[in-house]
Amino acid sequence: MNLADKFTLLRIILAPVFFLVYFLSGFLQPLLPVHYRGEVWAVVLLWIIAVIAEFTDMFDGMAARRLNQSSDFGRFFDPFADTIMQVTAFLCFVIDGIFPAFLFLVVLYREFGILLIRNLMLKKGLTMGARMGGKIKTIAYVTAAAIALFYASLQRLGAFESLQPMVKIAAVAVFAVSVLLSVVSFFDYLSVYRASAKTGE
Repeated sequence: MNLADKFTLLRIILAPVFFLVYFLSGFLQPLLPVHYRGEVWAVVLLWIIAVIAEFTDMFDGMAARRLNQSSDFGRFFDPFADTIMQVTAFLCFVIDGIFPAFLFLVVLYREFGILLIRNLMLKKGLTMGARMGGKIKTIAYVTAAAIALFYASLQRLGAFESLQPMVKIAAVAVFAVSVLLSVVSFFDYLSVYRASAKTGE
């Protein structure tokens, strides 16, 4: 496993860690020494995980290109790592009452649809690279997750209570836009698959 693959694998591992820290921090409070109690450590750790995940997403691509470390593992698992990290964060925010569940369901349907398209193309011996629409969607996903995590952090710290409703509205609005972009990009990927299907006939 090369350096790029290790960055990708780390992102996959960080997804369940993010989920555990997000929800288990409250249960761990009674077990911690008094001076470690509170949500500050959990908020800091969640942001560290989120930042590391985004940097590994950038570093695995850089390593693959500059060190010529492209591999089958990276091609298959890099989009999977992105999706599992994003979906995990969104699930946390849905359970926490920040994001609407029906928008999250659209995200799930879209991601499963893309997975199906990629598998169908693999059967033809083709791989589908990242499309511009998919890249824009990813930026929107990351932005929505960052705003939602900021809102969750304010809640946990009990800070800027008057600002919290506006931050939540912003998080939901950006998430809604990102979901719309994800649907548009899905049809873009679908058009690529249809074109490949016609070519293969």
